[in-house]
Amino acid sequence: MMDNQARSNRIVTTVAYNHHIDHRTHVMPSNTTTISLRKETKELLRRFGSKGQTYDEVIRELIEKASIKEHDARWNRILEEEEFIPLDEL
Repeated sequence: MMDNQARSNRIVTTVAYNHHIDHRTHVMPSNTTTISLRKETKELLRRFGSKGQTYDEVIRELIEKASIKEHDARWNRILEEEEFIPLDEL
């Protein structure tokens, strides 16, 4: 259970998912959720983002970059550790 200090330090941020059609943005409130972030975390997200970018867009961009980095690391490991047979030798 949170004590009063922890409760008062908690920030709730609503994240809206945007759907882009013909350069128009439609916010779909039925697809939103509320998440709790520490003030420091919210500030970090703000610093990662660009002007006009939503927190949802920043988080999705960070997830995409992390996914790409993870895949790169996996392929590099495979290239270093695995033995390859040229196709003409199969």
